[in-house]
Amino acid sequence: MQFSPTQKRALAWALIATCAIFVLWLLAPVLTPFVVAAVLAYALTPLVDRLDALGAGRLPRVLAVILVELLFVLVVLGIALLIVPILAKELPQMREQLPLLLDRITASLRPFLAQYGINFALDVATVKAFALKYLTANFEDAFGSAMTSLKLGGSVALAVFSNLVLIPVALFYLLMDWHRFVARLLELVPLHLRARHDSFTAEADAVLGQYLRGQLLVMAVLSVYYSVGLSLFGLDLALPIGVFTGLAVFVPYVGFGLGLILALLAGLLEFTATAGPAKAVLMVAVVYGAGQVIEGFFLTPRLVGQRVGLHPLAVIFALLAFGQLLGFVGVLIALPASAVLLVAVRRARAGYLASKLYQR
Repeated sequence: MQFSPTQKRALAWALIATCAIFVLWLLAPVLTPFVVAAVLAYALTPLVDRLDALGAGRLPRVLAVILVELLFVLVVLGIALLIVPILAKELPQMREQLPLLLDRITASLRPFLAQYGINFALDVATVKAFALKYLTANFEDAFGSAMTSLKLGGSVALAVFSNLVLIPVALFYLLMDWHRFVARLLELVPLHLRARHDSFTAEADAVLGQYLRGQLLVMAVLSVYYSVGLSLFGLDLALPIGVFTGLAVFVPYVGFGLGLILALLAGLLEFTATAGPAKAVLMVAVVYGAGQVIEGFFLTPRLVGQRVGLHPLAVIFALLAFGQLLGFVGVLIALPASAVLLVAVRRARAGYLASKLYQR
């Protein structure tokens, strides 16, 4: 069987892509900190370039890189320090309210189900003991358990610590030399393909950049909205749950669902003893129902835009597919790969519609 030059080139590129995916799969644990740093460098390089341009040559790029990286680290630490103390403060309250919630559920369900001949028998004492064991306010025991786990899984702890050290270091060097690395990769592209390559990568970069910038704005607005909305109902955990829901909407529907479940659970635990579970259900219905409408009909169309073309289902499929193939590394590269595939599909479709095969 004879192959045309075009078919041979396609097979060669397919073989190269297959080998690259196989190598990524083999080296996934080692590549994790570098892939994380590369994704962050891609997102943060425009900010470094802007600071570098503002300095007009008087501000060394290394100073711009340090400022941007410190800003990013402070934002991450700020989110962690915002959520962790509030959760630690509210866990004792959850521990106190859980037995009352279980008693109310049992008292409500038993007569209702008895009407249909169902004998509802919940071992409340066992459930309480199990829940209280894991919602204990004794943080010394929790700390001791954590230390024991670290001793048993020292290699895991060492890997996590190594990643926490390697990611900032790799991010620093990538931000310093990002344009040089990109130029070196561009040198590998054959000269006769440079124009098509530049057009393709520019379109993919525009798609991904618009999507990421729009999603960051949506996440910020929704974090404020859910935090304020839940706090208006008097939920003590409004701030951490609201921030979590806003940040988790990056994964469409899944993040929203997790935030809704957390808010409902926290509301039931907090309001059952005073106002009853109806307040928790009303709070979730109002805040999250309105939030879904605001996100779907106002924020996403205006801030992300219809021009991007990354459908939420495509994002979910990409995250699951790349995660299944490459683990955590796959999740990190899912969106960049999706943007490239989207542009490739658009061009393939345009070429097919313009071809004689379609116009016959």
